Amino acid sequence: MRKISYIQAINESLKYEMNNDENVIIMGEDVAGGGDRDEKLDAWGGPMRLTKGLVKEFGRNRVKDTPISEAGFVGAGVGAAAAGLRPVVDLMYVSFYGVCADQITNNAAKIHYMFGGKVKVPLTIMTAMGVGGNKAAQHSETLYSIFTHFPGLKCIVPSNPYNAKGLMTSAIRDDDPVILFNNRQLMGLKPEYDVPENSYVIEIGKANIEKYGTDITLIGIGYTTYLCLEAAKVLESMGFSIEVIDLISLSPMDEETIIKSVQKTKKVIIVDEDYPRCSISADISALISEQAFDYLDAPPRRLNPPHTPVPYSKPLEKLYAPDKETIIKNAQILLE
Repeated sequence: MRKISYIQAINESLKYEMNNDENVIIMGEDVAGGGDRDEKLDAWGGPMRLTKGLVKEFGRNRVKDTPISEAGFVGAGVGAAAAGLRPVVDLMYVSFYGVCADQITNNAAKIHYMFGGKVKVPLTIMTAMGVGGNKAAQHSETLYSIFTHFPGLKCIVPSNPYNAKGLMTSAIRDDDPVILFNNRQLMGLKPEYDVPENSYVIEIGKANIEKYGTDITLIGIGYTTYLCLEAAKVLESMGFSIEVIDLISLSPMDEETIIKSVQKTKKVIIVDEDYPRCSISADISALISEQAFDYLDAPPRRLNPPHTPVPYSKPLEKLYAPDKETIIKNAQILLE
């Protein structure tokens, strides 16, 4: 088994699926290199390098640079999916969803339903999210909670290279529209996970228990799962037993795993990088309060950023999102 980065894992899944199915295409801004010079083709691959080298292998008919018009190319992806292709659309940053929201929530999410199940929409949208790198208010949002509100969309959030590869493969093969959220900080981490060279899938709709414990449940999403695992190491050195749930699928959500864990530990912290109002953490907190209230020794605790835009300033950005120390501090309060 070899260790590869998050970016390499996504790229490997895209390459395998394009080799496996000629109907898989990729479109987005700069995904092919933004030019015709051959020397660019291996050096580029979009702003996140997720599609690096693919245009050289599969050509510009299958790896398409688009104009800077999210409404246009996301709409083209919806149409291509309905017509029988399996497009992967790169919505560069999730903050840009506002200019193509109609294409996603009013078309991709509803076509299958409105046509009585006769039209499939095997569309995959991948998009970057999260603080870090001083990208400021319009390039650092998380926003996955918005999309979970709409029936017809599947929303997945990888947390490491292993599940990034498996989830991307599942998304491409799924006959429904799937949005895959790539956290920027995960894409910048050094390879730490073993990732098989062969293709594999990870089931959409199932959470993963990264660590079993009995004293408290930490629920992470994407990069916050990494933070939960780091916090768990410190808490376990203090003598506590920590359970960590990696909520890799937000819609559908694995409610059973959440409830069973909380029934066992009786305490829970939900670590969510999205805005606090109407967030996934609020949804999970309501779920636990409604279905596991009698088991709780304390109210569910939510860790979110403040209800403000993401700051550009480095010191303010560092204070903005939940971190390992915040998780440890709140866990200690519940465990006293």
